[in-house]
Amino acid sequence: MTTPSKELLPTTRRALLHRIAVAQSEGRAPSLVAAVARDGELVWTGSRTSVDGHGPDEHVQYRIGSITKTFTAVLVMRLRDEGLIDLGDPLEKHLPGTGAGEVTVAELLAHTGGLAAETPGEWWERSSAALRPALDDVLGEQPFRHPVGRRHHYSNPGYTLLGALVEKVRGVSWEEALRQEILEPLGLTRTSAEPRMPHAGGWAVHPYADVLLPEPSEDLGLMAPAGQLWSTTRDLAVFAGFLTTGDDRVLSAETVREMRTPAAPTLPGDWETSYGLGMQVARRDGRVLAGHTGSLPGFVAGLWLDEEEGLASVALANATSGVAIGTLAADLLKIVADAEPRMPEPWRPLPEVDATLLELTGPWYWGTQIAALRLAADGGVELGPVAGAGRRSRFRANGDGTWTGLDGYYMGEILRAVRRPDGSVSHLDLGSFVYTREPYGKDEPVPGGVDPEGWRGVPQ
Repeated sequence: MTTPSKELLPTTRRALLHRIAVAQSEGRAPSLVAAVARDGELVWTGSRTSVDGHGPDEHVQYRIGSITKTFTAVLVMRLRDEGLIDLGDPLEKHLPGTGAGEVTVAELLAHTGGLAAETPGEWWERSSAALRPALDDVLGEQPFRHPVGRRHHYSNPGYTLLGALVEKVRGVSWEEALRQEILEPLGLTRTSAEPRMPHAGGWAVHPYADVLLPEPSEDLGLMAPAGQLWSTTRDLAVFAGFLTTGDDRVLSAETVREMRTPAAPTLPGDWETSYGLGMQVARRDGRVLAGHTGSLPGFVAGLWLDEEEGLASVALANATSGVAIGTLAADLLKIVADAEPRMPEPWRPLPEVDATLLELTGPWYWGTQIAALRLAADGGVELGPVAGAGRRSRFRANGDGTWTGLDGYYMGEILRAVRRPDGSVSHLDLGSFVYTREPYGKDEPVPGGVDPEGWRGVPQ
């Protein structure tokens, strides 16, 4: 399960074990299991339990609550990538008659549709799904709490609608789509809608006494796409690896990157957290993390990934409350990243380079601002300041002499080299911005022209 090249140092493993030991003890969890993966491979697993000799391992199932939403979001993004839906489609286009049809698919994914946080009636996590046999019972007579698209308001019913959308477009149940399109391709053999042995039981711990009460484990019915799943630290570590790099059997790297990109406005006073398309995004200790947390009566769960470090962490506990599971999972990443930062790949020269591309490298001027164009190892280019801060973006080659921005200010914008009749490069065009070899050179094609007298000093 681990390889010598990725095995963590004994001191790091000790620090990880100590962190979960503190979490289990102070959080008073009957059991807690955690794992860390690097570059898609498990490098550490650990557990703490109140029962001697029965520590759970990476194959024991726990309920993962709202981490289920990320699985549902993957199914929706697959529909988009196949051209069956568009993220800008109103729900009514594909699932008419819900009473929430004006909300777009993207707004449901990002919790910006203005829908209520919970269902009407009894606490849905602790009551029978028979009380909510239809979408009307999930949404109620007044499904909205806020104007559509204006703010982030977490909505469990919103993900019920997304699950229903998947079923309508695919023509199979949400659970069957999940199995065929995610679980089987990624080899998540211990992730399921119903618990499979060995699995943990869910418990409530009395807030003022060290005594337990078993929590019920309800089938969530229509609410399943919002929180039904059971899984293990091993399966979730694999899933986190997929969410980091993509897997063309499920979703491309570009699409999972899109899911990890903030798509919802931050709440006032909370600039460190946001929400993408089915994924939470957070800045912790200078690092950008993506993932999801989850809870259902008897269980809490946390999954975070750090793309820059190639790290993922999972923490699961079988207690209704007490363990700050999201903080714990983030701390596990920090321990490894601080103690054993990712080793950079050796620098290597490019195996070959196109001379016409090489001539584009070097300094370019947008007005008087200087930027440098550099070749990337993957065949793309990078444009950014020669030094210091400023707009910086990577660009993917399109195969036709143009490039598409992948990040930063120029994400999605087209970069192209404009050539003169003799084939020499005149300038770069980037979303109508003209980059020239000289700052306002008199012969440069600067929009609006250049004063024919050129640069000058101030007359005395």
